[in-house]
Amino acid sequence: MKSAYELAMERLSKSDPGSSKPITPEKRAKLADVDRLYQGKIAEREIFLRQQLEQALSGRDADEVDKIRKQIASEKTRLEEDREAEKDRIRSGKP
Repeated sequence: MKSAYELAMERLSKSDPGSSKPITPEKRAKLADVDRLYQGKIAEREIFLRQQLEQALSGRDADEVDKIRKQIASEKTRLEEDREAEKDRIRSGKP
């Protein structure tokens, strides 16, 4: 008798047969490169925006501080979404 997990995995593989393809070493390397690239982009933006945040904090501009904090969060989210989209593109094999 099969467990609920095994039955669910069978249904999943029937609904999306391409999802169980193993990732080739070449794709793994490309995925790692994408991770490194976007980690660098995220770090670069954070450094730049944190410098602006420090200036706003020293100037005691509460509105500017709040604006910069929101910008940090939104840019980090956007870059993470871009990274995942790029990784999905690589996994699917699209150019």
